[in-house]
Amino acid sequence: MTPRQQNRAKPELAARVEEGVTRLSLSGRLTLDDLDVMTEEMGLLFEGIGPGKLTVDLQGLDYIDSAGALFLLRMGEEAAKRSIPFEITNMSPKVKSVVGIIDRRAVALPPEQNRPRSAGLVEELGMTSAGFAGDIARSITFLGSLISEVVLSLLHPSSVRWKDVLLYMKKVGVDGLPILGLISFLLGLIIAFMSSLQLKQFGANAYVASLVAIAMVRELGPIITAILVAGRSGSAFAAEIGTMKVNEEVDALVTMGFDPMRFLAIPKVFASILVVPLLTFFSDLFAILGGMTVGIIGLGLTLHTYAEQTSWALEVFDIVAGVVKSIVFAILIAGIGCQRGFQTRGGAESVGNSTTSAVVAGLFLIIVADSIFAIILNYVRW
Repeated sequence: MTPRQQNRAKPELAARVEEGVTRLSLSGRLTLDDLDVMTEEMGLLFEGIGPGKLTVDLQGLDYIDSAGALFLLRMGEEAAKRSIPFEITNMSPKVKSVVGIIDRRAVALPPEQNRPRSAGLVEELGMTSAGFAGDIARSITFLGSLISEVVLSLLHPSSVRWKDVLLYMKKVGVDGLPILGLISFLLGLIIAFMSSLQLKQFGANAYVASLVAIAMVRELGPIITAILVAGRSGSAFAAEIGTMKVNEEVDALVTMGFDPMRFLAIPKVFASILVVPLLTFFSDLFAILGGMTVGIIGLGLTLHTYAEQTSWALEVFDIVAGVVKSIVFAILIAGIGCQRGFQTRGGAESVGNSTTSAVVAGLFLIIVADSIFAIILNYVRW
């Protein structure tokens, strides 16, 4: 296109006034590139128009795009705001088809109505409650499917991927033992030290061993172990399965004829059930060692006295109850981690959200289950 043709392609706006009617002749091409200039000219034009009528003649208009059509609609809106009658004449079929694309009602909405309405307190509470109830229903459904798969796997052991079970036992158990041992040791040390400050006033230093043993074996050992496993392994389960879900690897397993629940979730659940009780035992042991350190160094107790008081305080029921708790916690942690992973939708952000949700939901279920155990075990003794 020559420079002369380019000049002819630019839109031209000519105005003349006849008997109180302002007639505008628009010619050339009206596109997005010339919209700023035309908008400025339109503003100057309306500044000079008094009461009367405005007519736009499009006979010389060669081409118009959606931005140009929006310009014409905006011109009509501006005329309506100033109470000026507005009319468009000589609109060709091509121009009319482009102008018809624009939704006049959407354009006419004020900016405040285009913005999403913020929900009120009652509405937010209702939506949150509905989402929580739906999440509980989905979790219960998944837990039922998981239990049925566990039963089928126990009936058909050859279908279980035992190599993966051993791998996850290492990740959940062996890799998590150092941090669990350190935290449990320090926790037992702190309990023994703080309790000794009160007990030594009554000459009851020997009961520090009983207090540490009962507190850790009955309550703190299983729950501390479960919290650490939920933070380390539950989040890892959700992230692993969530990443596979986003990358469509789970769909590929289904296409190849594998059951994703049995292929991915069962090894993680079995590994957690086998390892978490052992971790709980080591947590109790390290906590007792921490209390023993305080008892021997700070309270003048002998190793024999501390061990005797510990064995005297503990009962078989306490140890069995801790094992049962840890098994239930393991099922909850592995189950909720896998469930959050399978329900991942979207990209990397969804994987992060699923990981966070797995940890939060796991901790919530652990606290709820521990509260239920506290009530039940208070009345069930043998």
